[in-house]
Amino acid sequence: MSGSILHTENLAIGYPNRKAAPVVVAENIGVGLQPGELVCLLGPNGAGKSTLMRTLAGMQGPLNGRILLNNQPLSSLTARHLARHLSVVLTEPINAGMLTGWDLVALGRHPYTNWSGKLTAVDETAVHQAIAAVGATPLAQRHIHTLSDGERQKIMIARALAQEPKVMLLDEPTAFLDLPRRVEIMHILRQLARESQRAILLSTHDLDLALRNADKIWLMPKGGQLQVGTPEELVLNGSFEAAFQADGVQFDPHTGSFKIATQSAGQVDLVGDGLSALWTKRALERVGFAVHEGANGSTVRVQVLAEVGNGRTQWQLIKPQQTVTHRTLSDLVDDLTN
Repeated sequence: MSGSILHTENLAIGYPNRKAAPVVVAENIGVGLQPGELVCLLGPNGAGKSTLMRTLAGMQGPLNGRILLNNQPLSSLTARHLARHLSVVLTEPINAGMLTGWDLVALGRHPYTNWSGKLTAVDETAVHQAIAAVGATPLAQRHIHTLSDGERQKIMIARALAQEPKVMLLDEPTAFLDLPRRVEIMHILRQLARESQRAILLSTHDLDLALRNADKIWLMPKGGQLQVGTPEELVLNGSFEAAFQADGVQFDPHTGSFKIATQSAGQVDLVGDGLSALWTKRALERVGFAVHEGANGSTVRVQVLAEVGNGRTQWQLIKPQQTVTHRTLSDLVDDLTN
């Protein structure tokens, strides 16, 4: 593919089987990674995301087709050459013993050192820059076993960055992290792609962050063809919804989120605007009501009364022959559902 640092041709991934035909996880994969792009690999469990990541990293062979890095077949590259152009961050925790953050990041310079492993001034500069690039300078002298999951992940990304690769592959880099740390790691990766013009591919289950931050999405439906596009394209053409179809779960293209199907509790007209109206709608939908914004003729209406009583929101519930004012949203929901 023109301009791609890494691309595939007619790639089939899976596992060989000595006694039978190979187990094919996905095939006919033709994708490419461009400089400066942050790409997210998404798909339901069992679709083959980790298998694809391991194949692209050269950790397992393809069943068919080719992977090219800088227009050279991946299979033809030596381990040292590959490590200078492509780095990998895996989900599995590592046993770092008593290594400090600096020590672990310095291991990323292994493709450039001689048999003794001694770092040159150039190597030390690369380590410093990698640590600073992910905001981990305060962690450099701390032992790995004292770091939180988010801090450890920063160090692992810095180690991969110290290899000075053109391509970075990360398998579930935000797994086990809390929401603020997931947002932070995604921001770091997006910034690294932009500023260093590296191609970064990460697999993730964090759909909301992927939709908000990825330049491209590689979408792997289970048993289907991998599709490539911007987040908006894949939502608008229905690919995203189709890939995650499951019993009782629906993707809402209007909000970019998933909803669990619930038994219908009826219809409600919602009158109001602002944050109070938005979260009122979410509360009513959560308990099974179909919510129509505005007065649309339903027999039940909820009127959001903002800035009532020292700036506090109140809710007016209007039913046939009855109007009740509630001071809390939970009281409103209880009244509707009981």
